[in-house]
Amino acid sequence: MTLLSRYILAHFIRNLGMIMASFISLYLLIDFFEKIDNFLEKGKAFSLIATFFFANIPFIIDLMSPVCILLAGVVTLGVLNHSNELIALKACGIPLKKITLPIIAAAMVCILLFLAMAQMVLPKTIAVTNQIWNKEVKGKVAMGIYRNGRYYYRGQDGFYSFARPDPQKNVFNNFSYTVLNKDHQTQTLTAAETAVWDKGVWTLRNGQTQEAAGETRFATQVFKTRTFNLPETPVDFFVPAYRSMELSLVQLYKETQHTRTEEERNKAWAEFYGRISYTFLGLPLLLLGLPLLLLIYRKWGRDLSLAIPVSCGMAFVCWGVYTTLQSLAKAGYLPPLAAALTVHLTVGCLGLILLAREDV
Repeated sequence: MTLLSRYILAHFIRNLGMIMASFISLYLLIDFFEKIDNFLEKGKAFSLIATFFFANIPFIIDLMSPVCILLAGVVTLGVLNHSNELIALKACGIPLKKITLPIIAAAMVCILLFLAMAQMVLPKTIAVTNQIWNKEVKGKVAMGIYRNGRYYYRGQDGFYSFARPDPQKNVFNNFSYTVLNKDHQTQTLTAAETAVWDKGVWTLRNGQTQEAAGETRFATQVFKTRTFNLPETPVDFFVPAYRSMELSLVQLYKETQHTRTEEERNKAWAEFYGRISYTFLGLPLLLLGLPLLLLIYRKWGRDLSLAIPVSCGMAFVCWGVYTTLQSLAKAGYLPPLAAALTVHLTVGCLGLILLAREDV
């Protein structure tokens, strides 16, 4: 590694550390004042509060990593430009691509580290924060589990099993409700293609009800549409926030191999590709942010004072488009891989073109 590469790399790492520490501190400060009253009302110990906020740091790093990589690269190149070091380097015949190569290489290494964190660290810390916040503070306990694209819940009288494509809607696919007798044998089994909960009533469509009529016989009734007064409501089917982030990247991939319907498959692949592509989002943002800094300096004679807000605005727009594409992919309107790569390819290619033009 040349002296120039080590010099630029040291600047990038220092800037990345400072920016990330600033974002973590700001996030924790806001989160602390929002949630401390909840902890104090429950009389929780300081050690539990400290554990919650400390365990939340990997989530903050994962959330802010694309913006941190972008800003670290922009600040590094901006400082070189502001001190006229960039002009001196280019006057010596060093092309811009060679100057920015250490920044891009360091960003790639950081992204790989963030992926390793998403695989080995993030699922455990998210599980800890969900456990503390939901159970210890809010008093909510998940009634069941999520396996292979289906939810399984134990109610007060029976067991529920279903797929729920959208947690915000009270529509359930491949719904089943089983009631056991005192000998733990099936008493009744109700299954339906679709179940909808609305205005306090469960409406099941295209299903059947089986009721024990002896030790080996069941009386079966088939129905097109039928209402039921089941003991539980969708509110009782509590699922922790960020539940999918409790799964590692390998576990998310396994989820894609155990789906039963096309809808579940699209959602599983969207979750898997989305987790990986979000971590990589910092690279295309960086590729576009670096030439934007130089363009802003040439046009307005200002570098970091204008480049940083412009970069943040660009990151916000890209994040909005990326989030919209992910929602469309989960709903089945876009292929998951296309939704994951569209922003990266568009922004990355534009950035590479602008970087190449700087050396012309």
